[in-house]
Amino acid sequence: MSASFVNSSGEDETTTKERSADPKPPRIPKKLRPLMWTLTVLSVCCLGAVFSVVQLLSEQSNGEDGSVTLAGCGTNSTVDPNAEFPAIDPYSSEQIKNAAIIISVGQDLEIPARGWIIAVATAMQESRLTNLGHLGDQNDHDSLGLFQQRPSSGWGTPEQVTDPVYSSTKFYEKLQTIDNWETLPLTVAAQRVQISAFPDAYAKHEPKATEIVNTLTGGGGRVAAVDTQLGNCNPSGELSASGWMIPVEGPLNSGFRTSERPTHNGVDIGAPRDAPIVAAAAGTVITSECNASLYGAPYSCNQDGSPEVAGCGWYVNIVHAGDYLTRYCHMGDAPLVKEGDVVQAGQLLGYVGSSGRSSGPHLHFETHLNADRSPAGAVDPVDFMNQMGAPLD
Repeated sequence: MSASFVNSSGEDETTTKERSADPKPPRIPKKLRPLMWTLTVLSVCCLGAVFSVVQLLSEQSNGEDGSVTLAGCGTNSTVDPNAEFPAIDPYSSEQIKNAAIIISVGQDLEIPARGWIIAVATAMQESRLTNLGHLGDQNDHDSLGLFQQRPSSGWGTPEQVTDPVYSSTKFYEKLQTIDNWETLPLTVAAQRVQISAFPDAYAKHEPKATEIVNTLTGGGGRVAAVDTQLGNCNPSGELSASGWMIPVEGPLNSGFRTSERPTHNGVDIGAPRDAPIVAAAAGTVITSECNASLYGAPYSCNQDGSPEVAGCGWYVNIVHAGDYLTRYCHMGDAPLVKEGDVVQAGQLLGYVGSSGRSSGPHLHFETHLNADRSPAGAVDPVDFMNQMGAPLD
C-alpha cells in the first residue's frame, strides 16, 4: 500500500513534502491537451519513466490555423509493406517492415485492427519481428519465421512459414477460430493461437505493438476493437483496438489538476448511484480496500462519506501492460475484485457510490505511469484515454 491517500474529491492526502512537489498546471483548452500530454510524458521520462513517446510525437498534426489537433484514428489506405519505414526503438527499420507486412496482411483479410495489434505483439515475443530461420536449440529446431511456427505441428513447410505473408495469414486464420477473440486480453488471444510454454509473455508487448500500429496506420489502434475500417474513432463505451474502454458512462464533472483544485489527481465522472464500474483495460488488481478516515480515526466505507472524510473510500488500483495504472474511487460497496485478481477490459469491478471524501455519487478515475501510485505518476486521464482510443469526453 502507498502511504498516500487520495480523497474522494481526488485531492491527495499526502505529506507536506510530497504535496509541495505536486505540479499544479491550470486546465488547458481541449485542442491543446494532446500537446500537454506529450510534454507531461517527456518530463516524466526525464525522471526515468519507461514510456515511449514516439507514437505521441509522430501523431501530432497541425490544423490550418496552426493549432494542435487530436491524434487521428487511422486512414483507410492499406499499409504498403514495400515502403521505407523508420526505426521505432528498439526495432530497426527492417523489423518495422515485417510489422508492416503483418498489418498489411490483416488489412487484406479484413481482420479488425485489434487483430493487427495482437499479431504484431505475438511476433515481437516470438521473434522480435525478425524472420528467423533454423537456429537449432535456440528455436526448438523447427520453430521458424516471424511467429516461430513449426512445420512439425502442421503450420506449413519450412519455406512457407518463413514467408512473412504466409505466416501472417496462418496466424490470422487461427485467430479467427477463437470465440470473441477481439475482446479477450491480448495475451489470452495470442496464447490460444500459439500454445506457448510462456502464456503470459505476450502482454508486455501490447503498448509497443499499439504504438507501431498507430504509427504505421495513422492511429488505427484508436478505432473500435471490432472495426475493420479505419478513420472513425472508437465510440464511447466500446472497447478500442488498443484494448481500452471507459470505466463508466457519464459526464466529466471535474478535471485534472484545475486551478481551483490543483491537487485533484484524476477526473470525476458523474454517474448515478449503483452504475457499474468496469476495468478500463486488462490487468492485475494490486489494491482493493477502504481507506477512509475522519479526524485521524478509521471511517466505515459502508456508508456515504462527506467533504470532511479523508480518503478514497472503497477503491481499486489495477496495473496494466506497460506499467500503466488506473484507480477507481468512491465505490458504494466493497469491490467485487480482490488483490491479485487478473481482470479483463470491461470486467465489473464494483458500483458507483459516495464512500470516502465525497459529496455525492460519482467515480473518481485516475491514470498513472510506471505503476506509480503517487501523485508524481499521475497524468491527465482525458488525454491518456484519448490516446488509448477510449475518450472520456
